[in-house]
Amino acid sequence: MEMVNVKINNIPLKIEKGTKILEAAKNINIDIPHLCYHPDQSIKAHCRICTVEVVGSRRLLAACSTEVWEGMEIHTDTKLVRDTQVGILELILATHEQNCLTCSRNQNCDLQKLCSRFNVLNSNLPDVTEHLPIHNTNPSIIRDPAKCVKCGRCIKACKEVQGISALTYAGRSDKIAVTTAYNKPMEETDCILCGQCSVVCPTGAIVEKDDTQKVLDVLQNPKKHVIVQVAPSVRVALGDAFGLPKGTIVTGQMVTALKMLGFDRVFDTNFGADLTIMEEGSELLSRIKNNGTLPMITSCSSGWVNYMEKNYGDYLEHLSSTKSPQQIFGAISKTYYPEQSGIDVNDIVTVSIMPCTAKKFEAARPEHGRNGHQDVDIVLTTRELTKLIKYVGLNFASLPEGQFDSPLGSGTGAAIIFGNTGGVMEAALRTVYEKYTGKELKSVEFQEVRGLEGIRESIIDLGNTKIKVAIAHTIASAKIIMEKIKAGTCDYTFIEIMACPGGCIGGGGQPIKSTTDVKHLRMDALYDIDKNNPLRKSHENPDIIRIYKDFLGEPLSEKSHILLHTEYHKVKKTHDFSYLKTEEISSI
Repeated sequence: MEMVNVKINNIPLKIEKGTKILEAAKNINIDIPHLCYHPDQSIKAHCRICTVEVVGSRRLLAACSTEVWEGMEIHTDTKLVRDTQVGILELILATHEQNCLTCSRNQNCDLQKLCSRFNVLNSNLPDVTEHLPIHNTNPSIIRDPAKCVKCGRCIKACKEVQGISALTYAGRSDKIAVTTAYNKPMEETDCILCGQCSVVCPTGAIVEKDDTQKVLDVLQNPKKHVIVQVAPSVRVALGDAFGLPKGTIVTGQMVTALKMLGFDRVFDTNFGADLTIMEEGSELLSRIKNNGTLPMITSCSSGWVNYMEKNYGDYLEHLSSTKSPQQIFGAISKTYYPEQSGIDVNDIVTVSIMPCTAKKFEAARPEHGRNGHQDVDIVLTTRELTKLIKYVGLNFASLPEGQFDSPLGSGTGAAIIFGNTGGVMEAALRTVYEKYTGKELKSVEFQEVRGLEGIRESIIDLGNTKIKVAIAHTIASAKIIMEKIKAGTCDYTFIEIMACPGGCIGGGGQPIKSTTDVKHLRMDALYDIDKNNPLRKSHENPDIIRIYKDFLGEPLSEKSHILLHTEYHKVKKTHDFSYLKTEEISSI
């Protein structure tokens, strides 16, 4: 490792050769302002707000893209640098819709923070903002072009992480814009509604569709019995928004907050995850024993399912027919739960708290309901739950720890790791091994399926049978596996695919700034919860055993198929959202 000596604002620093100025400055606690830069993306150097002076250079240099060299002298706080940065901010503001108080990213906006930092209270340039329409045609993602700063973060996320390129640049010079091909609605492109663009957007240009008012309305309706389920990864991400260390486990405070918000019952999606393993594991064993379609691919990730339907419609038989934990819980909440509670199903409203924007679309699919109502009525992201908690003024970090309600509030360690890439695979293997061999699995931790590599493989010994499994996260990685299946060269038996980087811990509805380092912390936290859970196999959950005995019969029974399984359909690069009665386009 070659080291070089540099000076930043006259402070000497020895740093590895090749380090970018912006990263080098962090070593001496200097935060160089930036907008287009993102630590998980390749360098763009578009916004130039990170501009710095380097002694000997005839022009200002971008700190995000310029590498340090031996003897380099850098200045980040000269008058020229500051005037340039203020000028860039004023240029952005001249073309930026400034309805900050009513923007969903208010107080969580990078541009807003930069204006505050540089005391830019108003622009000295004339306002040339175009009052562009808001694109509001699907249940998951809203695009507001008037708030776009052309940084390119969303384009990079869609192209480099997901390999989809639903978003791109169009136009030139001052007319350049981030848009879809032919400015089509997101759902009429290759977009899978995963929301990765919304996680990296520095402003309110791309956000999740906000359904918090719907939840407030039903909570205030005394005729409605409102229940809520919470996905595994939410409990290790929610604390980010309240100043807690990244990856902090806030399960107890989260439950208390939901009860204080007014939910009649607070349940755990882990119950649905354990049911998913019972059905999906049994489905895998059935396919192995009866020469069914292999490899079988998980279908928990709704963004991934959207991608399959749009791009590999001829291979849908590879998808597990088992619903996602969200939808399994939803089906149970509108069938089994009314029987147990004695509450009329028509009075029950089921709300989901999910790390994923695509879950909003999944819940709205017409096949996920019966008798005139959906299994899941409203889906909120982790970010939307944050808004609700702040709205009622709860001091989240100081809340006492509450407990999930029964009978749908129990979950095993196997269920909690659903939030990590590889978690569904590991959870399934714990049950499949014991069901197939009839022997107890001594070590339940399958280390080889863990990690953040794009694709991971393992061979699992089931006694007289060995199966090869694979785990992939991000659509870019999933494409590699699907092309193997398409070419007939795939030798896997079981595949787990998650659309988002890291799995649900990196979902499109998680708190902003969910970087790779943060994902590692969340992942470790979920494995810690699993390790400390006395029940670590889905088939050992007593409430799961009970629901099969009293209601479902057995995995893959007729009732299970009706309630817990579904079908997928080949579609073109569009989805029909007419049944949702959303506006085509709403003006600002």
